[in-house]
Amino acid sequence: MPRPEPSIAPATAVEGLAREGLIDPPPGSAVPPDHDGTGRVQLAFTPSGRAVSVPPGVTVFDAASWNGIAIDSTCGGHGTCKKCKVRISDPEQSAGLPISRLDARAFSAGELRAGWRLACRAAAVRDLAVEVPPLTTRPKAATVGIGRQVILRPAVQKRYVELGEPTLSDQRPDIDRLTEAIDDLDVRPTLHALRRLPQVLRRADFAVTAVVVDEVLIDVEEGDTTGTRHAIAFDLGTTTVVATLLDLSTGTPVSVHSMLNKQQPYGADVITRISATMLDPEALPRLQRLAQATLDELVGEVCAEADIQRTQVYEVALAGNATMTSLVLGIDPEPLGVAPFIMVAGSFAGLTAADLGLRIHPQAPALVFPSLGAYVGGDIVAGMLASGVDRDKRLRLFIDVGTNCEIVLGDGERILATAAPAGPAFEGGAIRCGMRAAPGAIEVVRVGGDDVTCQAIGAEEPRGLCGSGLVDAVAELVRVGVIDASGRFATTDVVAQSLPGLVDRLTTIGDERVFVLAWRGLPGDVSDSVYVSQRDVRELQFAKAAIATGWSLLLEELGVEPADVQQVLLAGSFGAYLSPGNAVRIGLVPRLPVLRIVSAGNVAGEGAKMTLLSAAERAGAQTLLREVRYVELSDRADFNDRFVDELAFPS
Repeated sequence: MPRPEPSIAPATAVEGLAREGLIDPPPGSAVPPDHDGTGRVQLAFTPSGRAVSVPPGVTVFDAASWNGIAIDSTCGGHGTCKKCKVRISDPEQSAGLPISRLDARAFSAGELRAGWRLACRAAAVRDLAVEVPPLTTRPKAATVGIGRQVILRPAVQKRYVELGEPTLSDQRPDIDRLTEAIDDLDVRPTLHALRRLPQVLRRADFAVTAVVVDEVLIDVEEGDTTGTRHAIAFDLGTTTVVATLLDLSTGTPVSVHSMLNKQQPYGADVITRISATMLDPEALPRLQRLAQATLDELVGEVCAEADIQRTQVYEVALAGNATMTSLVLGIDPEPLGVAPFIMVAGSFAGLTAADLGLRIHPQAPALVFPSLGAYVGGDIVAGMLASGVDRDKRLRLFIDVGTNCEIVLGDGERILATAAPAGPAFEGGAIRCGMRAAPGAIEVVRVGGDDVTCQAIGAEEPRGLCGSGLVDAVAELVRVGVIDASGRFATTDVVAQSLPGLVDRLTTIGDERVFVLAWRGLPGDVSDSVYVSQRDVRELQFAKAAIATGWSLLLEELGVEPADVQQVLLAGSFGAYLSPGNAVRIGLVPRLPVLRIVSAGNVAGEGAKMTLLSAAERAGAQTLLREVRYVELSDRADFNDRFVDELAFPS
């Protein structure tokens, strides 16, 4: 990853801080003597208790990332998100640590005095004791979604047989004896199964269970184990990963867990993670290890909750975008991030769970969903499979809202797909008070009369704003006239006349106008409150304009009008908690009756589950690749003009 040099703020930027003696002179060319004689500096991180040794000048953020210590960030350490907040707990050390321009913008004078710094701008030129705020590893996420009913015919099959023992007159090989007894399956054994077969047969007195996946004999187990066969479906998201453990005997999910993708320190979106691999040759193996560690940790959690052994999981299916799929497999993603945006492969055959770093049955196959293109990946193919876009004759619009927004339009005969660069606003990135959908994040905002009501996740005191809360807040402020159609805050005089009870909430921080949603700290202390800034509104406008441009161009390609759309499916975790009415109000989706707008939830996970429960559905995923036509937005000469037209909020 890049190692930015510390940026020292000029006196004019932090005059008050300089007068208080909070800023040291820029460090000279000489590096302070180290304390262990190695020429390196020591960083002690709390509360993890980890101590690391790094070369002088490395940023605290990089030092932590290199050593597997997660610090919150959505930009990957590039200094744009201002979320990698850490505290240098030793007053003497913090007093000697220069304050960058970004530090001065991110923290109050009191916080800087207390040792708070941005980790990506804090250069470790001396030993430091670093306190890292706890990272929310369990953001609120959609773990289920809409799907179709399927006939329960999993690829994983078990057959219990009681074989006759060999004799001098019956010297058939062990494998022939077994396969002839399984007369309804034409199986071929793996070397693993052959190695186990002699001992297992004789220990079990020739009463064994054959484990077959797609007509491949992967194992032989002692006794009758037909009642235990499981598989795991993964939705490998850029932000959140969801694992669902399925009982293949009944077709029911027995455990579902989700967690933050451990790749998070490398950025909130696929572009920053691709950039990390381009800038640092060691980033790709690190990102692969982090993705695989996320998946494997979830395996342990779902198996523990269901009280089954890892080796009783015989197959997995994974749906992820093209970049996440490449990273978890250790494939260089650079061609995905530069024009003309080329995948190494659309489909991956013959993979095993071990290729994904999973410690389950050693011969378990792994089904990885194929991708349609660099930015319409396997998660969208899985979502299309689950929602039946190729089966439903209604004109339907499928939108997976995220940093990269995938859009599908289909009427059962024609299917178009595209991707729009929405940016990190919906994940809380690039938002002044933005945070992930974790306890304390405002997710619902209502403005009624002269009052503002906020609902935070977990019924906790508000401490930030997640994506759905941002949409709610802006939509409500547009509705009451605090924000006009252009996205600009109304003047104080206008608000004072129409909504006098809200005028105290409309204020400024520096030169930027903000609207306070929830007061915190000292009365009237805006900087410590949760607010929406003018820049936040612009970020949301850019995101929604990219999405609206995408679906409007698809409608044009298909020769239909927005009013013709009979159903809009909002997919993904963000879509699951987004207010349909507010999505219409800000122009994120076509202006339709709200009953036509459906929260589809985790349809990618549903598609992955379907392929595990019914082997026949796997052909459907491949068929979709042939039936869907991809529309490249960046190749459209009119994209920029259309984008500008969509920036305004509907009046």
